[in-house]
Amino acid sequence: MNTLVELLQTTPLFGGIREEILDFLLGLSREVSAAPGEYFFHEDDEAHSMFVVLDGQAAVVKGWDGHSYVLMNLGRGDCFGEMSLMDMCRRSASVVAVGTCRAIELSSASLLKLYEKDLEQFALIQMNMGREVSRRLRDADEQLFQAKMGVPGVLAAYVVRST
Repeated sequence: MNTLVELLQTTPLFGGIREEILDFLLGLSREVSAAPGEYFFHEDDEAHSMFVVLDGQAAVVKGWDGHSYVLMNLGRGDCFGEMSLMDMCRRSASVVAVGTCRAIELSSASLLKLYEKDLEQFALIQMNMGREVSRRLRDADEQLFQAKMGVPGVLAAYVVRST
């Protein structure tokens, strides 16, 4: 079995997806690399793809009042950018490589080709995306609730740099 297929099958988005479908998607995707400090995309960019980290680390950052704040750190197997594919809106945050980082980029056009090839597997990926976004929303809701209740240390933001 392909090592990339094995990696994808361990992720929340692609767990339960058949090997031949993952091979099909990998054939339509491209590998991208980012050097430390290089951005995969910026907040408010148009969005036409999502990514899965192959190796290295990246950070999801959001700008506010001239500073960038880390929302989440990403590592091997983590995905990012899928929210914009679901809601067809611009990027809600930026993603920057912390160290050298490689990722698979999967375009919305590739997902459309999967829709045409295998509707059941396409639907499973869409449901998995919904579950992942829902999980992140639940985590954010809990952090917001705890911050509102005055729990110390909740929502402590880390300033990356002035923008």
